[in-house]
This record gives sequence, structure tokens and C-alpha cells, in this order.
Amino acid sequence: MNAAKISVRITLSLNVLFLPGLNPRSMQIKIYYGDKPVYLCDEMNDSLNELLHHPDVVFIDELSTPAIKSLIHEVKKEDFHAGIIWNKDFEKLRKAFFKHFTVLEAAGGIVQNADKEILFIYRRDKWDLPKGKIEKGESPETAAAREIEEETGVKELKLKKQVGTTYHLYDEFGKHILKISHWYYFTCSNKQELVPQTGEDISEVKWFKTQNIKTPTSNTYATIKDILHTFFDTP
Repeated sequence: MNAAKISVRITLSLNVLFLPGLNPRSMQIKIYYGDKPVYLCDEMNDSLNELLHHPDVVFIDELSTPAIKSLIHEVKKEDFHAGIIWNKDFEKLRKAFFKHFTVLEAAGGIVQNADKEILFIYRRDKWDLPKGKIEKGESPETAAAREIEEETGVKELKLKKQVGTTYHLYDEFGKHILKISHWYYFTCSNKQELVPQTGEDISEVKWFKTQNIKTPTSNTYATIKDILHTFFDTP
């Protein structure tokens, strides 16, 4: 695939970012399909312009249905590197992109015990952070705490702050799914009985010291790397 301009834009796993070099009022969303990012933006910064030099990056500056469907098709190819969809009206861009997906919302957490260790789960051959679907009438932070307890057995969680939001795309039963995951920071005591929720394919729950964080992050999802990066870099 040649470094192309296609009349389409796509983004997979969303992280709302305000990046250096951008106007403070500009917006950018990063979405993953697997580990391949698609950026929705209303302004091109230096890092995005640098991406355009890669031969397998798709750039789109129109919001037509054929263009967006074309990008969705391209992102599934092995040689696809990244996608950039630009429009000066960010809200119009977001709506035009989202309407092509069934949107699901989930919530989860970065949990630290008194020793500052971070809680991970091992599910389907990858390390992950506990999270799950937000039930009807449930707030994201309540859903995050519930899912953490159900998936790991950790109790008496104390909510500290919201960390951020990630987005990723996947296909299920012939539908294009866009999952929005809301992430929160919790603390808890060291006196915990870790119980993996095997019914959700979780085979192990484990605390990792921050100096050993590369062990789980070397085998995890791009969205998890991004939210951990946000967590450690934000005061």
C-alpha cells in the first residue's frame, strides 16, 4: 500500500489527547484496531505530519461514507501502518466516524495497593487491566469498581481520580464495534485475596511492582500501554 491519500479516515482505540505543538483548543482522538492507530484530528501537529512520510499511512480529509468505509477496509490489511482523518470541524468528524459503528461503553481501573504495586489480570494469553461493561443506570466509576471486584476479588477500593478514556475497534458477529473504555485510579489495602474470574477467561490475577512493569506491558494491548503512560505521566 503506497503512502497514500485516500478519501477516507479511520481511527481505532480512542484516546482524547492534547498534544504538544497543537493549538490548546484543537482536538485529537487516537483509536486502535489491534495495535494499529487511526487519528481523528482538527489540526495536524509535527508527529502527525511525520507519519505522512511512511508509505503505508492512509490520510483522508473528507467525511463521506465511501471514504470512511474505504479506511475501515484498509485498516484490516497487514501492511496498514496508521490512518489520519482530518477535518476542521472536530465534532462533525467524530459523529461522521462514530455512526459507522455500534458503540459500547466499559469502565475499568488502575489499582495500587499500599506497596504501590499495580494490579493486572491475565486473560486470553495477554496481561490486561480489569474492566467491563457499564450496566444500564450505572455510573462509569461505579461500574469500574464493580468490575474490578468481580474480576479480581479485590475489595474496599478507594476512588482517587479519573485517568482517561481509550477506544478500540473490533468486529463481532458481522458488526463493526467501537468500544469506549473509561479508566479510573483506585487504591486498596494489602490484605486482599486475589480470585480470578475464570468465567470471564481470567486465569491469573497478580500484583506487579512498578520497576517490573515491563513484564506485563511487553504482552498487553496498545490501549493499555497508552492509559498506563497517561497514568504515570499525569500528576
